[in-house]
Amino acid sequence: MIDLAFRLPPFNVRVRSDFSSVADHVADLYPALQRLDSDSFVDFDIRILRGKGHRRWLGQQARFLLDAQEPFLPLPGSQAPALLEWGLNWSIAARPLGYLVLHAAVLARGTDAVVMPGFPGAGKSTLCASLAFLGGWRLLSDELAILDPGTLALHPNPRPISVKNESIDIVGRFPGAAVGPVYHDTRKGRLSHLAPPRESALAAEETARCRWIVFPSFQRDDEHGWHEEISRAEAFALISEQSFNKERMGEQGFHALCGMLDGARCFQIGYGSTAAGLELIDRLCR
Repeated sequence: MIDLAFRLPPFNVRVRSDFSSVADHVADLYPALQRLDSDSFVDFDIRILRGKGHRRWLGQQARFLLDAQEPFLPLPGSQAPALLEWGLNWSIAARPLGYLVLHAAVLARGTDAVVMPGFPGAGKSTLCASLAFLGGWRLLSDELAILDPGTLALHPNPRPISVKNESIDIVGRFPGAAVGPVYHDTRKGRLSHLAPPRESALAAEETARCRWIVFPSFQRDDEHGWHEEISRAEAFALISEQSFNKERMGEQGFHALCGMLDGARCFQIGYGSTAAGLELIDRLCR
């Protein structure tokens, strides 16, 4: 149903699948897609295939293959597009392509970026979507901070924003939001994807430099929100927990993370609403 090579900065990707839902996902949620020739070099050759044997049709499953290798177990066929997104995240984090990769949202104003590491339940994705659609920030990535150790530039990778449970309804009301199908009973509950703003997709080759590190914490009953500035040493310890490959990169990864933090201001924040989170980020990241 789909056999497409395209530019997904800073990588080239090929996606092949016999699931029509995967083709629809790419067509609907990847704005400004830059197609490549079918024989172009790609960093990731991905296939989302139907299960083998009777699983191909009965109790349909979806399999993820990277360069003909199957790194993890299949998922229900109804979750094939979500498997593509999870598999892409895994591929970027696992493949040694010279970048330091952190689990964090990244947004920028001009070339100044805020990095928001992603601890579970922190509300990172909802806050990220709010900043991109309501706050005037350019989305670099919802899930992955991709840092070049040589230049300390953060590379955009503007893909669909993963939103879960009640956040699906919240982001669906944002002006210009294009939300995809809802997948039920995933390992993260109800899950959907929000297409990145077209302007962010068009600026996907424009790197940024880290100016702020913000560790968000959604606290439902906190009406006004709070913030605390922390040292870069403390931020280093916290963000190291969100690094996929710093240890594997050894000394280079250590120095890259130190370099990203050098000169950045670091904060922990708590907020109980989208409006409070936006106000805090705007106040701190001036």
